[in-house]
Amino acid sequence: MLLDIRDANPKRRWTQTASVSGTAMLVGAKVIVMAIALQDFKANFFRALAHPVRIRILEVLGKGERNVQELQEVLGLDQPVVSQQLAILRGKNIVTPRKLGTTVRYALSDPLITKLLAVAREIFNNHLIDTQTMLRELQREVRR
Repeated sequence: MLLDIRDANPKRRWTQTASVSGTAMLVGAKVIVMAIALQDFKANFFRALAHPVRIRILEVLGKGERNVQELQEVLGLDQPVVSQQLAILRGKNIVTPRKLGTTVRYALSDPLITKLLAVAREIFNNHLIDTQTMLRELQREVRR
């Protein structure tokens, strides 16, 4: 028996089909739905990180909590820009607000975000090293 699971979002046009039999059908369907939900969660998480200002905000918050004005000063950005990007990060639970009197202070919701950014930096450095090596090789070939 074939099980056809379509995304509930009509804008997406993909379908996943799984071959299942008998009682395994419900279990298999649930596993597929959970896998799709996890993939969507991951994609949405990385989409929330996919903006230079949001990355800069997370790098600053990795050193400790800040309010909007402090973030503005450190980043050299206007208040509406900082607030808009914080709202996106807050909406994805990547940063958490903490009201302190009349001020709202923001912090990373999980300290592992700092490690994630550090790993990404290492990956980019490795790519740059590879690119530099290729460039040197190309320059040597041109000289010959």
